[in-house]
Amino acid sequence: MPEAEPSTLRTDLLTLRPQPMPPMSWPRALRRLPHVLIVLGAIALSLTGADDAARLLAGAHAATIVAALRWPVPAWWLSLGFLVTIAAAHPPTPDNELWAWFVHGAVLFLLSLRVRPAAAATAAALSAAVAVALKLAGLPFGPWLLVLVACALFAAASFVGAMGRARREDRARLNAQVAATAQERAQRTVLEERTRIARELHDVVAHHMSVISIKAEAAPYRVQDPPAELVTEFAAIRANALEGLAELRRLLDLLRADTAAESTAPQPSLAQLDTLVENVRAAGLRVSVRVEGPARPLAPGLELSAYRIIQEALSNALRHAPGAAASVGLFYQDTALGVRVHTGAVKHPAPPAPGAGHGLTGMRERAAMLGGDLTAGPTPDGGYEVTAVLPLAPMEKDTAA
Repeated sequence: MPEAEPSTLRTDLLTLRPQPMPPMSWPRALRRLPHVLIVLGAIALSLTGADDAARLLAGAHAATIVAALRWPVPAWWLSLGFLVTIAAAHPPTPDNELWAWFVHGAVLFLLSLRVRPAAAATAAALSAAVAVALKLAGLPFGPWLLVLVACALFAAASFVGAMGRARREDRARLNAQVAATAQERAQRTVLEERTRIARELHDVVAHHMSVISIKAEAAPYRVQDPPAELVTEFAAIRANALEGLAELRRLLDLLRADTAAESTAPQPSLAQLDTLVENVRAAGLRVSVRVEGPARPLAPGLELSAYRIIQEALSNALRHAPGAAASVGLFYQDTALGVRVHTGAVKHPAPPAPGAGHGLTGMRERAAMLGGDLTAGPTPDGGYEVTAVLPLAPMEKDTAA
């Protein structure tokens, strides 16, 4: 035990401030039971005197136990004073010599529940010193054996009270930790939901806005000698689409977190892949699709991730590789689903897109969420390729076998 500073002892043992008993962690109907038992015990101890004077002193001394429920330090000093008064003015008879020491032990126990361990040990040592001093002074307060029993009682009361205080503090710290963990979990849930919303906004809204922008830019060139009003209208549509994309990127920067778990609720699946490819072809990108292996329904979460990876890769091809051709490959294997999106060499470099973008990050997170792997990078022919391997669930493996 670290040595207590004198100022700390003075703060704990020289104060008149009230220190009510902390609430017990018992059922609400039983929380006042300890107080009731203490009051009943004090009443019983007050009846131990052999005559009227002794009963009066016993009653006043026992009242310090009740006072210790709210003012433990003043009650302890009063009880110590009563020990000296009783020994000097009206020593107890051999039949009830133990009650005074018991009363003081009860007060010391209630004190130890409220003060720091060093102060509780100091109070117990001072109480034992008073007991020994009274015996050495020749005051009739029982034999030496009773004094030694009283000293042991004081030590036990101080130890048990300090243990109760430590247990209460540990429980308070545990409750605080549980509350902090719950708050952290709630905050993490909010961040995860924000990340999921950001990813869905990026995968769905940004894709369609990019298609609108590219269609609006290419539409006037598909008509010979288009009217000026038509060209102006399509330019306005493209400008509005680009402005919407810029606003969406700013919103994604606010929503996105570094890492997050993702909901795998079944939304799009590979059954809608043909529709996705047709939309991209209509925007001017030449896309071919190749499927190897027996196609079969897979887990909704796996199909959603595969669909989003293909969607994002084709959207990047529209933005960054105008005029290039793309190919989509699906490889149904016994243990995994392979996805490959290859974009050919760019004939006319596209202007840099505003914003950092989160497309590749989202694709990697989707693959990692399923225990898979995703690689993306340039190819020797000057194009770009995204390859993902998404493991199948055990049930799907058995079905494939």
